[in-house]
Parts: sequence; structure tokens; C-alpha cells
Amino acid sequence: MPLSRTLVSALRSAVGPEHVVTEPERLRVYECDGLTGHRAVPELVVLPGSTEEVQAVVRACRRERVPFVARGAGTGLSGGATPMAGGVVVALSRMDRILEVDLASQRVVVEPGVANLDVTRAVEAEGFFYAPDPSSQQVCTIGGNVAENSGGAHCLGRGFTVHHVTGLTLVLPDGDVVELGGKALDSDGPDLLGVVVGSEGTLGIVTRITLRIVRIPESVRTLLAGFETTDAAGAAVSEIVAAGILPSAIEMMDRLTIEAAELAVSPGYPAGAGAALLVELDGVAEQVEEDAAEVERICRACGAFELRAATDDGARALLWKGRKSAFAAMGRVARAYYVQDGVVPRTKLPEVLRRIEELSDAHGLRVGNVFHAGDGNLHPLVLYDPEAGETERARKLAEAILAACLDAGGSLTGEHGVGMDKACAMPGMFSERDLAVFERLRRAFDPDGLCNPGKVLPTPRLCGEAPGPYRPHALERIGLAERL
Repeated sequence: MPLSRTLVSALRSAVGPEHVVTEPERLRVYECDGLTGHRAVPELVVLPGSTEEVQAVVRACRRERVPFVARGAGTGLSGGATPMAGGVVVALSRMDRILEVDLASQRVVVEPGVANLDVTRAVEAEGFFYAPDPSSQQVCTIGGNVAENSGGAHCLGRGFTVHHVTGLTLVLPDGDVVELGGKALDSDGPDLLGVVVGSEGTLGIVTRITLRIVRIPESVRTLLAGFETTDAAGAAVSEIVAAGILPSAIEMMDRLTIEAAELAVSPGYPAGAGAALLVELDGVAEQVEEDAAEVERICRACGAFELRAATDDGARALLWKGRKSAFAAMGRVARAYYVQDGVVPRTKLPEVLRRIEELSDAHGLRVGNVFHAGDGNLHPLVLYDPEAGETERARKLAEAILAACLDAGGSLTGEHGVGMDKACAMPGMFSERDLAVFERLRRAFDPDGLCNPGKVLPTPRLCGEAPGPYRPHALERIGLAERL
């Protein structure tokens, strides 16, 4: 249903006519995020330039009971920024300013449209950097990182976004503006900051973020190890952690992913390896050297047939380029791929990888594995050909892989979020009581259900209802179900 003239007029007044997108060809740009399997063309896109403009947009949508979805760079992989047909997309790309650099407090204040890597670029000359580093860090935005609680390769030693956000300005779904936290590490009262970070844009729209930056370490050592099998590489990961060593990153790639990366960016990974480990250590130089020697010993004991240390910044950057290009590199070996994101206990890595191989054979589709091995965050890439009718088979394989992660005592997502993609899988991990608590929390922020509806929680638990303003389910209308 087209938006009312009153709402369109209010939105144009709020942000300026030039910042309201209505042309069909331009609206299609916003129909999906990085998970292209979910698409919907919004009725309208607005591009606010300030907190006040976001506030005016949200209030206008609430008056008309029109759902709205905040959007950053659109690099998310769970459908979290997928719009609603008939709804409004609030695109935050204009809000891309670094507002304050406070080196004395080790804080940087930014708007949500600032790219992740630009935070580090703003402070690296002074000896600081911003630690969370998703593979898409050159283009993904801080606002999106906050929504998904993004991690990145160095999350093992440095933590996730939630560990580096100390304050937020949040426009609530009713248009009120609240300040959560500040420059201090901890604030008094309930941890509402922790509630909002990772809430996938369902509790409001973040318009300003205070970030913690950290000192560039004295020494960094990056090691590459080649193994015959993923079992051997997985054993090395467990042994490294069991030895009391906490690298800033431990990344693993399997044979298929290594081959794709070599075709794409030629990082020089071990030829013929069934698995490669990329281990990075940082800190005080003496400790780094001691830990690096122990990591090399463990890798050799676990069967590494090749070990190599980056000799300079250029060699280190090339090794990381191969890892961070892995998703895109899959385009070299397949027409399409489905990115999954699950977590398993570190000790269960070999078992789950074998199970993924079994599922791959059973479904007749290849799977490339690239993941944060240090904390068991898997990113299986299910390769398929849409033109050969393999799309549905790929979806079922991806769901089976996720079920295998849960069976191993893991979780639904490590950093990509639940979004639309995994909402119906939530009952596989959480009880009815858990989901009811989540729903109550969400409605405390958004009683009208207008802020990024249809994401994270199954709506209803049968997953059959279209998101948006509440509509009674058919079973409810005939008395066989009731709304909780």
C-alpha cells in the first residue's frame, strides 16, 4: 500500500526533498543486504543527516504506523537490513563524521555511517587503533557493527564490538532520544548499552557511538602453518590455547578456500594444504617471541608440514589479504554461495568439520570452510549454482550445518546476527520462556512493533505471519491460538 501523502510530506520536510528516494530504480538498491536471498523493495528511502532528522523521521513513521528499517553499508549477511515492502528504509550513509578524537581518554566519537577502518586511520599516526576488524572493515560501518556486535579475525584476543563501545545516542521507536553510557568503561544501573549492542536494529536507531581505542602493540608476529587435514589443524588450535597462549587471532581455512584465495589474490598459502592456520601474536616483544616459538613447536608436533613467519608489514598484509578476501574469492570457484555462521566449542571443531563434510556429500554440494578457529566461530560457504536449480538444496544444507553446530553445544551465530535468515531457527536454541522474555524486552522498547520488524524473533513462533503492525494470525482468529 502506498505511503500516505502526509507521511511523504513529513519525511521530505524532515530531511529535505533531495534526501528522499522514491524512484523505483533507485529503491532497488536497498532491497537487500549481503544476504541476497531475502529481498523486498521499500516504499521509500530517507537519508537523514543528524540525530534530530532521524528523530523526526521516526516520529513521522510512528504517527502513521509505518514500519522502518535502519541501514548502514548493507554488508550484513543475515538479512538484518532487508526492508519491508511498503515500509521505509532509514539509510544512515550521510552520517559519516568522526565527531571527536580524545586521545587522553582513548575514545573516539563517531556517527553510525563511519567506516570501520576509518576509525583506525584517524588515530594510527598517534599510535592507536580500533580493534574489531570484520573482513569487510574497509566498507562496513560502525552503526552496522553495533547492530550485529561484529567481531572479526582478532576477536579472540581483542573481543567484539560490545567490548569497545562505551556510549551510544539512541533514537527510540517512539522518537525519544536517550544517552546510554559515555566515555567511562562502566556506567551505573542496568547494562542497557549491552542490550542495545547486538540487538540488530530492533530497539531503536543509533546515531552516535563512543568507541574505545587501544595502543598499537610493541610487537606483532604473524605465522602461517600448513597441515594435511583440518583435524590436524584443529588439534593445533586446541593445543595452543591449552598451553595458556592467547593469540590475538587464530584463523583456519580448508583446501577449497585456500585454492579460491590463491586464485583471487595470490597470498602464497602452502601448496597442497588440506588446511592452513594463520596465527597472530602481539604485545610485549619478549613475550611475543616466546609465544611464537611455542606455537611453532605445537604446530610441528601436530603435523604442520610448512611453517612461515611474515618478515615485514607487507608480507603480513598479504597473508591477511588472503584471509579477508576469502568470501569474495569464492566467486572464482562457484556461481553463488550461501554464508553460514555458527559457533561450536573449540574442542568440537574436528568433529563438526567432519560432519559438515558428510552433509556436503549427502547434499551433493561443495562447502568451503573459513573461520575464527580460536573461538570456534565457523563460516561455512555452501557453493551452488542457481541456474542449475540448486538454491533450495543449498538452503537445506546450510540449515543442516547450523543444526550440527547446535547439536555440538554451539550457537546460532557468532557475529553475522540472526536477522531474517535464522529467526525461525531460534526455538532450536532457546526455550519458549526465553523467547517470551526476549519479546517482552523488545516490546518495552518498541510496543508498536515498527522498528525493524520480522527480524531476530520468530513472528509468530510458527513463522507464518508477515512482519509489521500486528495482524491476528488465522489460528488466533478461530480460537486455536492466543497472542502472548
